Amino acid sequence: MPYATQSDLEERFGSEELAQLTDRVNGSIIDAAVVGRALADAHAEIDSHLAVRYPLPLSSSPEVLVAIACDIARYRLHDERATEIVAKRYEEAARRLRALASGAAVLVGISQPAAAGGVNVTVRSSARFFDADGLAEY
Repeated sequence: MPYATQSDLEERFGSEELAQLTDRVNGSIIDAAVVGRALADAHAEIDSHLAVRYPLPLSSSPEVLVAIACDIARYRLHDERATEIVAKRYEEAARRLRALASGAAVLVGISQPAAAGGVNVTVRSSARFFDADGLAEY
C-alpha cells in the first residue's frame, strides 16, 4: 500500500502543477505513470528509514507519512528544477524520517516497533557476593 496517492498530490499541490511536471509534451495532462514512479520512489525512501524501527509493511499510513511522501514525490518530480521551497520541504521530510528512524519521533497508531537489530538478547550472570570491604566473591 503506497503512503500517498496521486489524489493526495493533487490535493496538496494542484493538478496544474502535476501536469506541468509530468506531461513532457505540452504540460497540460497529468501522466499517471510518471506520478506513480515518483510516489514509488518516495515510498522506498520512507521504508528505508522506517525499517530500522518498524516492521514493514505498515498496517496503515499515518497522515504524517502521507505528507512526507507527497513532499518527497514532489521533489523528485521537480528534479533539477526544484524551487527553494520544494527543496526545503524535501529536506524537512528527510529530517523527519531521520527522527523516526532514530526514535526521536514515533508514528502514532503504529504499535509494534521492531527490536534494534531485530535480535533479542538475554544475558545471565552468576550471583555475586560482596565482603565487608566491597570486594566481589564468586
